[in-house]
Amino acid sequence: MMLHSTVRRLSVVLAASAVFAFSSPAFSQDVTESHLKAARAAVAAIHATDSFDNILPQAAAALEQQLIQKNPDMQELIAKTVSEKAMALAARRSDLEKEAAVAYAKVFSEKDLNDIATFYSSDAGKKLLESGPIETRELVKAADIWQNGIARDLAQQVGETLLAAAKAAAPAAPADATAPAAGSDAAPADGSAPADGSAPADGSAPADDSQN
Repeated sequence: MMLHSTVRRLSVVLAASAVFAFSSPAFSQDVTESHLKAARAAVAAIHATDSFDNILPQAAAALEQQLIQKNPDMQELIAKTVSEKAMALAARRSDLEKEAAVAYAKVFSEKDLNDIATFYSSDAGKKLLESGPIETRELVKAADIWQNGIARDLAQQVGETLLAAAKAAAPAAPADATAPAAGSDAAPADGSAPADGSAPADGSAPADDSQN
């Protein structure tokens, strides 16, 4: 779908510029017949004007419906007349092809146009035009999956990095200064004899319990 839409948009832009191209004498003199021939071949190969095929039928149908609503008693005559006039105008469809060819010739060189026509007339080119929309849909699906994975992994990795930085910047927990170190021989704060018989903090001899 995207491939066809891209080609169609290019066709519309170039077809619109064809009006100015026709009004420019200098451009008309610069474009050779072989250049226009190559442009027509390229336009046909990529089906550049196919999307405009329904313009006349749609206009005829809209006009017929409008006229019948206003003049329901003339329905048969209106339908017959609109159909005949539309068929007569169908021959002017070739005018659009000419304008498209001029528009393409204005943008692409004769060699470019020949290359375009050659490729899109080949089996590979035809397959690209036919299968392009299918491949585009598959590509969009793959891109959605890839996008979701990238967004998830990006958020996860950034979050992990910020968490690690926050932990590193956090102040360390203060040590408990009231508890004596394990295995310390320091005297108790009340001056009583240590349980292991070591000298009291005031320097007096430890009590001798051997004689009683």
